[in-house]
Amino acid sequence: MIEGLLLGLSTALSVSNLLFVAAGCLIGMLIGMLPGLGPISAIALMIPISYNLEPATGMILLAGVYYGAIFGGSTSAILINAPGVAGTVATAFDGYPLARAGQAGKALAVAAYASFFGGTIAVVLLMISAPALANLSLAFQSPEYTLMMLLGLSLVASFSEPGQYLKAIIMVAIGLCLSTVGTDLASGIPRFTFGRMDLIDGISFLMLAMATFALTEALMMLRTQQPIQTAIPIIASRALKLESQEIRSIAPVISRSAVLGFLIGVLPGAGATIASFIAYGFEKIVAKVPLPPFGQGNLKGLAAPESANNAACTGSFVPLLTLGIPGSGTTAILLGALLAYGIQPGPRLYLDEPTVFWSIVVSMYIGNLILLFLNLPMIPIFAKLLTIPRAILAPMIIFFSLTGVYLVSFNLFDLYLMIAFALVAVWLRRRAFPMAPLLLGFILGGLLEDNLRRSLIISDGNLSYLLDRPISMLLAALIVLALITPLARKRRRGPLNASV
Repeated sequence: MIEGLLLGLSTALSVSNLLFVAAGCLIGMLIGMLPGLGPISAIALMIPISYNLEPATGMILLAGVYYGAIFGGSTSAILINAPGVAGTVATAFDGYPLARAGQAGKALAVAAYASFFGGTIAVVLLMISAPALANLSLAFQSPEYTLMMLLGLSLVASFSEPGQYLKAIIMVAIGLCLSTVGTDLASGIPRFTFGRMDLIDGISFLMLAMATFALTEALMMLRTQQPIQTAIPIIASRALKLESQEIRSIAPVISRSAVLGFLIGVLPGAGATIASFIAYGFEKIVAKVPLPPFGQGNLKGLAAPESANNAACTGSFVPLLTLGIPGSGTTAILLGALLAYGIQPGPRLYLDEPTVFWSIVVSMYIGNLILLFLNLPMIPIFAKLLTIPRAILAPMIIFFSLTGVYLVSFNLFDLYLMIAFALVAVWLRRRAFPMAPLLLGFILGGLLEDNLRRSLIISDGNLSYLLDRPISMLLAALIVLALITPLARKRRRGPLNASV
C-alpha cells in the first residue's frame, strides 16, 4: 500500500494533474450550486474533455467534478432551501433554518468543514480497507438491501416533531405511493399514469424535491405578512467563526457520520442520499435534548448529513474500482469513462493499473483540500444572497426552480405537475406536515420494491427468507431499535414534561 500511495502522490501532485483536479472541483462546485444540475450533469459535460487526456488525468478530473458537485450542492440547500442534488436534501433540514436565523455564514462554514473532514476520513478508510469492503458489499443481497431500505424508512420519527409521528408516517406513505408511478420495470406495465405518456418514466426526484422545498418556500415567502425589508437578516462576515464549544459538539458527529456514510456508500445502490438521511436520523436518535431542536438550526443536524454524503461519495468508489460495479448513476458514468480508456475495473485494477487506482485515491484528498480553500473565502459572498429583499429573492427562487426542472426534461407537463405539488405542499406545511418523510419514502420506495420483489421470487414468497442471514438479523435488530428508541425516550421524558 505504501508503494501504491507514493505512486499516487507522484502522479496526482504533478502540476498538470493539480490544475485538472482544481478545475474539476471548481466546475463541480459551481454546477452543484445550481438547482437542477447535479454530479451526473456535471460529469456528462466533462467527459468529452476527459477523452483527450491520459487515463489517470482524465479520471482525476472526473472524480474532482463528482465530489465538487456534492460539496457545492449544500450551498443552494442552505441559502434558498433548494436541494437540487439528492444528497443535500437532509442538509436543508437544519442548514436553511440557520440561514433564516442570520447564521448563513456559520452554516456554510460547518458544511464546508464537515464535508472536508468527512471526505478525509473516508479517503483513509478507502486506502486501508478497499479489498475487505469489496467483499462486504458482495455479501449484501436482496434481503439485506430490503431491510436496509426499511431501516431508512423506520427513521421517519427523526424527521418529525414530538406528537407528529402520525403525520410523518402519512407523508412517508404518500412518498411510497408516488414512487410507484411509472412503468413497472419487471412487467413493463404502466402504473398510475392515467393514460399520460408524460408519466411513463415516473415522477422526477428533482421535480418533487424542488416543488416541496424550494418552490414551496418561495410561495410561503410571498404569503407572509412580515415586512420585506426585515424578512431576511443581514449576514455578518464574522459569523463564519465557530466557538470552541460548537467545535467540540460537532467533531464526534462528523467522525461517526463519516464512517457510517462511507460504509453505506460502499454498498452498490445505496449512495450519498441514503447515507445523509440515515446519518441525520441516527444523530437525532442518539442526541440528548438538543438546543435548538433538530430541524430548527441544530449544528449537529447540519454536520451529520454533510459529512455522510461526502464520505459516501468516496465509499462509492470501492465497488466501482474493486468490483467494476457502479453503485449509482454517477458512478455508472465513471465506469463508462474507465471502459472508454480500455481499463476494466475489478479486483486486479490496483495491480494492473496502479497509477490510475492510486492517483484517484490521492486526488480525492487533494480535491477535498482544494474545495475547502475554495469555499471558505467565498462564504461571505454566498451569504450575501440572503440580504436580497424578499420581493426579489422569492421570484428568483421560483425562476431557478422552474428553469432547473425544465432544462432537465424539456417538458412543460413537469412544470405544471411541479406547481401542483408545490401548492399541495404549501397546504400541508401550513398544517405542520413535514416534507422530508415524503422525499424519504419517494427515494427509498423504488429500491425497496425492487429488492423485496427479488427476495420473494428467490424464496417463493416466503418472507422468513429476509431473516435467514446474520447481516439480515443485524439490520432487523437496528430497525427495531430505531422504532423503539423514540418511544422509550418519550416515555422517559413523560414525568418531567408532566411536572412542567
